[in-house]
Amino acid sequence: MIADDDEKWLAAAIAAVKQNAFYMQRAIDSNNLKDALKFSAQMLSELRTSKLSPHKYYELYMRVFNELGTLEIFFKEETGRGCSIAELYELVQHAGNILPRLYLLCTIGSVYIKSKDVTTTDILKDLVEMCRAVQHPLRGLFLRSYLAQVTRDKLPCIGSELEGDGDAHMDALEFVLQNFTEMNKLWVRMQHQGPSREKEKREKERNELRDLVGKNLHVLSQLEGVDLGIYRDTVLPRILEQVVNCKDELAQCYLMDCIIQVFPDDFHLQTLDVLLGACPQLQPSVDIKTVLSGLMERLSNYAASSVEALPNFLQVEAFSKFNYAIGKVVEAQVDLPAAGSVTLYLFLLKFTLHVYSDRLDYVDQVLGSCVTQLSATGKLCDDKAAKQIVAFLSAPLEKYNNVVTILKLTNYPQVMEYLDHETNKAMAIIIVQSVLKNNTHITTADEVDALFELAKGLIKDFDGKIDNEIDEEDFQEEQNLVARLVHKLYNDDPEEMSKIIFTVRKHILTGGPKRLPLTIPPLVFSALKLIRRLRGGDENPFGDDASATPKKILQLLSETVEALSDVSAPDVALRLYLQCAQAANDCELETVTYEFFTKAYLLYEEEISDSKAQVTALHLIIGTLQRMRVFNVENRDTLTHKATGYSARLLRKPDQCRAIYECAHLFWADEGENLKDGERVVLCLKRAQRIADAVQKMANASRGTSSTGSVALYVELLNKYLYFLEKGNSEVTGDTIQSLAELVRSETKKVESGAESFINSTLRYIEFQRQQDGMSEKYEKIKMEWFE
Repeated sequence: MIADDDEKWLAAAIAAVKQNAFYMQRAIDSNNLKDALKFSAQMLSELRTSKLSPHKYYELYMRVFNELGTLEIFFKEETGRGCSIAELYELVQHAGNILPRLYLLCTIGSVYIKSKDVTTTDILKDLVEMCRAVQHPLRGLFLRSYLAQVTRDKLPCIGSELEGDGDAHMDALEFVLQNFTEMNKLWVRMQHQGPSREKEKREKERNELRDLVGKNLHVLSQLEGVDLGIYRDTVLPRILEQVVNCKDELAQCYLMDCIIQVFPDDFHLQTLDVLLGACPQLQPSVDIKTVLSGLMERLSNYAASSVEALPNFLQVEAFSKFNYAIGKVVEAQVDLPAAGSVTLYLFLLKFTLHVYSDRLDYVDQVLGSCVTQLSATGKLCDDKAAKQIVAFLSAPLEKYNNVVTILKLTNYPQVMEYLDHETNKAMAIIIVQSVLKNNTHITTADEVDALFELAKGLIKDFDGKIDNEIDEEDFQEEQNLVARLVHKLYNDDPEEMSKIIFTVRKHILTGGPKRLPLTIPPLVFSALKLIRRLRGGDENPFGDDASATPKKILQLLSETVEALSDVSAPDVALRLYLQCAQAANDCELETVTYEFFTKAYLLYEEEISDSKAQVTALHLIIGTLQRMRVFNVENRDTLTHKATGYSARLLRKPDQCRAIYECAHLFWADEGENLKDGERVVLCLKRAQRIADAVQKMANASRGTSSTGSVALYVELLNKYLYFLEKGNSEVTGDTIQSLAELVRSETKKVESGAESFINSTLRYIEFQRQQDGMSEKYEKIKMEWFE
């Protein structure tokens, strides 16, 4: 309803403006000064309305403004025809109402100034003072806006045709400052016009009119002759006085932004203490973050664009002033939320990184200031504040692209302490990803210790809580980051690398049952790499007290892998024990190697109960034991006997058969005659064949349609016999192979076995070897008639 009334009143006012403008134009065309003034005054009287909203009033004003341009031209022409400009200046003051009178006075005043018949200063003083007569906020604001518009190109600044003598440019400055002050007062008073229930609406309307006030500051910034001295001593103090004293949130926020945007960068830098000194005096509701961020961003760009400007930043101690000012703002605004204070320090940090990137002490000082502020808050539960902290901590990472640089900041980890578990983990991920992305080399134990403290959100449970609620795939990916990080830690010096491994172990072992199976393996393999490096040198290149000896490192690994037994990861632990056994064997440490095998056997016996897991584990044990060369006869026989015993006790017969024929390799090693026992090889193979026979009988008894499994076992055994035949085992004879081959043929004829492809491949291999030099003699004992 109100909107409809607004439209009606605006339409009526515009119609009246058009009608009076028509008669004014007709009078102008007739050179009838009296009627031109009469109808122009009637047209301007429409601006006396109080019915229109600011937005609609602005539309009406623009209609009138366009018509006043015609009137101004007419006044110029009248003076050209001999009419006295002074008399015109007096004549317009006889208009009946104050508002039309002042609009006419401003119009003729602009012509009067151009005529140079009187000093510009006198006219400007006269106009700016007489405009005080209109105190209605909306009407007065637009009147002074018109005054600023028509006099903008007529100010006596240095270099203009209206320069005048002496300090005329100071008079122009005074005129603009005075008009700005009065306009701001009128603009602020608008908030009190109308009922309190419409306050939000009025603030929106006021916000739409803010540029009317701000244009004065733009004019000030363009005035010639306003140098740094005048700006520092006169302009800035006068503007800030008005900003602070008006005590209006909207005005303060907008005008501070205007100051920052319209005046030169160097002016801001040289008057930084004055500008920043006003910030704590602003209303608590003012968005001081926007103000300070705008100022710091502009000065950052200034520093980036001009190398010559950097010494000025150091000279005026810009960092110290910003740091002090932000502290004062936080102190003054007691209700400022944690997110707000962190945001302020985030802007300061970005400013410091842009301007003082080589001053890590400044960066650390900002972090310290933030810690001081957060100390009164405790851990941040507010999501917005936590996100700001993440952005705050990410800024140095993005700037330096080097975590090693971040580790030099003593306050960095203290800031992270104020994050809750989830946000701490998110920040840890960012830090680790930075190391991996930038291929950062972490080369000392101290750096590793500091880095893992920062990344503890990924490495350990907080307050005894386990990440049970996290998606399993996400958890795996997080721990994969930790594993990759461990492999990035390297130092050419074995002693320092050993210290790094000990440090990593200290942190990794705090990980809890869910993490250890994923994080211990990369630590173990990193240590095994070091052992391989040490293996090529002296047995103990650093003395008995050195930590970087294979034996000491393997002892450390033994204790480390043992932790997996306590967290229900026996399969992982067994694999790692076998890897360590291989390393100990390569270092010719028999006792250590035997100890690792003993632990692997205990795990197999006590912890691995699933039949499939047993098969896998046993094949790993046999494969690793086969490669051992460090054992004496007694130890080797003990371990071999255990392995064959485990094989015979597997749940499924086919698994028993395969494990036992794999054990045959334990009695035949290519290196060294003392590791070749052909008789025991054949005993293993025959024992495996007996088990295969039992499998075959069970298949026949069940009258199944297929005996794929049993026939496949025979073919596998046939291949094992062929292998040992080629290796020179004299106990493997052609008759044995012939007998097994005949068995395969007979069983295959009984029923479709499904193993024909395997059988044919084996036969083709035999035929191929019969034709090879050096092999034909071994294979000639095997008669081929059986496969025709």
